[in-house]
Amino acid sequence: MLSLMSPLNYFMMADVDSRFLKAYDMASCTEQQFPPDVLLHFYALYKRATERNGFYIPPTNQGDLRSAFKINALVQVKDLSKKEAQKRYIEMVEQHIGEIPE
Repeated sequence: MLSLMSPLNYFMMADVDSRFLKAYDMASCTEQQFPPDVLLHFYALYKRATERNGFYIPPTNQGDLRSAFKINALVQVKDLSKKEAQKRYIEMVEQHIGEIPE
C-alpha cells in the first residue's frame, strides 16, 4: 500500500518514536520513587502507546485491587491515539524525571 504521509510528517512521527524510547529508558532506569497515582499513569500511557491490537486489559484475579487500579488507569487513556499516548508519556518523563537527551 502506498503511503500518503508527507516526509515532514514521517520525520515528526519518527522523532516521537525515538523520544518515546529514550523516555522509556529514562523511566525504567530511574531510582526515583513516585506515588502510586503517578506510577499508574506511567503504566497506562506506556501500555496505550505500545499496545498492538487495540485496547489492553490486564488479566485479573477476582477481588484483585491492584488490577482494578490498573484497569481504571487504562480506561482513562483508552481514547488516546498511540502517538498521543507517546507524547504524554514523554511529557510525564520530562516533568517527573528530567529532560530527554537528544
